[in-house]
Amino acid sequence: MKKVFDNDWQEILQEEFEKPYYQNLRKFIAKEYSTQIVYPPKEEVMSAFYTVPYKDVKVVILGQDPYHGPGQAHGMCFSVKPGVPHPPSLRNIFIELHNDLGCPIPKDGYLMKWAKQGVFLLNTVLTVRQGQANSHQGMGWEQFTDAVIEKLAQREDPIVFVLWGRPAQTKRAIIERNGSHHCILQAPHPSPLSAHRGFFGSRPFSKINAQLAAWGKEPIDWCLE
Repeated sequence: MKKVFDNDWQEILQEEFEKPYYQNLRKFIAKEYSTQIVYPPKEEVMSAFYTVPYKDVKVVILGQDPYHGPGQAHGMCFSVKPGVPHPPSLRNIFIELHNDLGCPIPKDGYLMKWAKQGVFLLNTVLTVRQGQANSHQGMGWEQFTDAVIEKLAQREDPIVFVLWGRPAQTKRAIIERNGSHHCILQAPHPSPLSAHRGFFGSRPFSKINAQLAAWGKEPIDWCLE
């Protein structure tokens, strides 16, 4: 099988790529892209992995599945490319960021600045049909992202895991089983349906930076242009 990544993720996930479930997932995804409108664009499905090598991950933010509107998803959870209007969940993230750290609400919802500092923006499911939330649930992505979380949790160098919403929180047991040296922050999903149930006021950004500082790591500069 051809190489998927040009960084250390290739070796870390090599055996996963060879498993029958992943081969079946690849076939399913190939068929979906050829017969449906699927997001993100095929070449951007793995953007989070291309951008943040395994060894550089400091923070994992775990979402659900990609945005399912045109031009929104680009392979990093919650992020949209420059010029794309902020989806409601992202709007709420920026409100909490402003309330937590005083960062101005940015014009663009492009979170590449976070990723470049070691924030790994992962969804539990990496593809979706246009206009059909959760349409690729149960097809194998969850098993793959379980393996990704497992590999990260096995790292001796500690990570802050941020679990927003129930699908993300199902991964908590995987993290805990692999070591108590990581930090886990969880809150309701930032979507308008649940943000008022405890996402607002959870102050994740200052908590992440306090934990990184306690570990002697460089805090994240969360404020976007």
